[in-house]
Amino acid sequence: MSQNISGFKGAVAGLSLTDVIQLKGHNKYTGAISVEYGESNGVIYFVDGEIIHAEQGDEIGEQAIYEIIKWPGGTFNIHPEMTSNVCTIHYRTDFLLLEALRRLDEESAGATAHKSAAPSVTPRRTMSKIAARLQEINNITYAVLLDKQGAPVQDSSIEAVALAAKGVFLATTGSSIGELMGLGEVKAAVVHTTNYNLLLYDSKQHYLSIAVKPDCNLESVEAEIKSAFAQTK
Repeated sequence: MSQNISGFKGAVAGLSLTDVIQLKGHNKYTGAISVEYGESNGVIYFVDGEIIHAEQGDEIGEQAIYEIIKWPGGTFNIHPEMTSNVCTIHYRTDFLLLEALRRLDEESAGATAHKSAAPSVTPRRTMSKIAARLQEINNITYAVLLDKQGAPVQDSSIEAVALAAKGVFLATTGSSIGELMGLGEVKAAVVHTTNYNLLLYDSKQHYLSIAVKPDCNLESVEAEIKSAFAQTK
């Protein structure tokens, strides 16, 4: 016999899932919330109180959030030990929740859901044109344009700061090795790690630091990056 599930039951008694999401935002939470409803399950990842990634079935990112919020009930659990290097969501959490509620209202009224022409709330992240273009490429988890001192350009997110620091370190180290070997300054470099590949490109005024999934075809990704460079000139 199927159970009549109404509302969410979780680690925080008396709070709905959206309440918990908002609470985690106020508390600058880093970690994950796992959610279950019947045979369905999903995971929502946070960094410093903002949602950066979500998974539900075959859906990821914003669509996964919308699918989870649509569930009429279920259970959730808090996992501060669970983190993700993947970033698929670039809007503020308050926008995501408002958009989810808007879609629910439309569906309840029998209207066909449609995408908003523009966010009603300012996006959580702003970023350079080239970084935004690169993040549309499959297998790239994050990209940041940084100046020669290592400061991210138009992006103050925690991911940008961390990736910029790795990029400027790679640039400095690579140039030092290049000088010792008589090769001059390094214009492009790649570092392979267990969790990601780090690509670095050098121009006259900026560096471009790019995190790529470790198990992808790197040559294919680099070809798409070069195509993106050409499109943004």
